[in-house]
Amino acid sequence: MKKIITIITLFSVVVMQAQIAIEKVQVDGDGVLDFPANTTKGILLPIVETLPINASAGTLLMDKNDKVLKMNVESAWVPLSDAGDITNAVFNTNGEIPGQNRIIIGAATTAVPGVLVLESSDKALILPKVAAPHLNVKNPYPGMICYDTVSKSMAVFDGLKWSYWK
Repeated sequence: MKKIITIITLFSVVVMQAQIAIEKVQVDGDGVLDFPANTTKGILLPIVETLPINASAGTLLMDKNDKVLKMNVESAWVPLSDAGDITNAVFNTNGEIPGQNRIIIGAATTAVPGVLVLESSDKALILPKVAAPHLNVKNPYPGMICYDTVSKSMAVFDGLKWSYWK
């Protein structure tokens, strides 16, 4: 019985630190989270009313107040878009569950705040790959982020238009 428990425990530790492929069989390279090529889907960033005070560098979100996509850089919020539009956004009206309500990928634990935390010393997020999202994503949602395979840049949608970052 002890051997079975030991095997299950070891298997659980390996699974907790595994790479994750979404809608594909395996992760390309050293990604901790990877998406398929040639898609029209992206990651939807949270639209928040209050900017987190203790956000880690690299945190991405959309500010509900000024409708701007932002990234935290050295405790400052850097705009990634102009003011957009969130009139078509649907918001969750349920109260948050108290406690550590987050998903951690790449590590067993973390001290970093966030809903989805990708934490690894040698792996990174691989954005969904979309060819010319301004042409091919028919109904983008405010806060969508992806990698444009045509312009070779990160693309963010603010609810009105796409902004591209190299």
